[in-house]
Amino acid sequence: MTLRVLAAMSGGVDSAVAAARAAEAGHDVTGVHMALSSNPQSYRTGARGCCTLEDSRDARRAADVIGIPFYVWDLAERFHRDVVEDFVSEYAAGRTPNPCLRCNEKIKFAALLDRALALGFDAVCTGHYARLDGGVLRRGVDHGKDQSYVLAVCTPEQLAHALFPLGDTTKADIRREAERRGLQVADKPDSHDICFIADGDTRGFLAERLGTSPGAVLDTAGNRVGEHDGAYAYTVGQRKGLRLGTPAPDGRPRYVLDISPVDNTVTVGPREALDVHEITGERPVWLSEAPDGSASCGGTTPHTPRNGPFSCHVQLRAHGEVHACTAELVGDELRITLERPARGVASGQAAVLYQGDRVLGSATIAATVGAGV
Repeated sequence: MTLRVLAAMSGGVDSAVAAARAAEAGHDVTGVHMALSSNPQSYRTGARGCCTLEDSRDARRAADVIGIPFYVWDLAERFHRDVVEDFVSEYAAGRTPNPCLRCNEKIKFAALLDRALALGFDAVCTGHYARLDGGVLRRGVDHGKDQSYVLAVCTPEQLAHALFPLGDTTKADIRREAERRGLQVADKPDSHDICFIADGDTRGFLAERLGTSPGAVLDTAGNRVGEHDGAYAYTVGQRKGLRLGTPAPDGRPRYVLDISPVDNTVTVGPREALDVHEITGERPVWLSEAPDGSASCGGTTPHTPRNGPFSCHVQLRAHGEVHACTAELVGDELRITLERPARGVASGQAAVLYQGDRVLGSATIAATVGAGV
């Protein structure tokens, strides 16, 4: 079946090959580059970001080679509100956000998809390394590049209008394919870091927007062992840059265990105090039936498990390891009990549940138990 497809073209090799594959499959493809900054020079350059002027030009050249129409859509205001401001406010609240995850949720599969459907397109095509199998989201075959984690916040309705042509291919093969197709981005480096922080200095970026707010660094007994200029500059599990004036009695390194915006303190302690046994997640999104088959339909969560706890695996950060666990929906919260403790789990990140390579659902980490604070 021929579809009208809007191909999101970031200017990188992945989205270019995804658009080319969609066109080769016989779909009616139009390329679009999302302009995400009112001042593109302030974003990362040198093929390090995903929304610079250089990226826009690369996307246009790729569309010309593929032979598809190409447009630039200005989503800068939406991006600033839903991604950049969210990033700052999450850090201010003591959480550690994932801006790429938020961009997928709010920009690529909300703002972009909504506009595409309104214009009569059937689907949005992206260069994500993930697979859709009968409406089920699965990991990409290249596990080193798998992006199912950052897509797990999308709703079933959004995924029903998505195409991920690269999910069955490794990154190395994608680069070779791009070269065969004559795409100049074949050797373009992958994007890294946060696209809207030009120099990669997250602490400086936050300080400019949140100002300085000196406070105490405490040990687990409540003793003052250092000072900070802003609790927002720290994240759970951090070891370097703690500026501790008092060494630990045992001489061992100390790590950030907790960040409390209420009293503007950062608590540090030994590595083992980072161990987490239980996790509470908020705003769950369900994409597939629980392994025991329990489900009930309704709203945007057509496979919400209701029949008690079930066994699965959870991933707690992008490209992080998976942990065997038991999960259960309790009211509007997801409760996760780990078989073995995970270390350095930060609130604000996503907890994504898997059964094999199949994504069951996700929730935003709100609280943990067993962190030793």
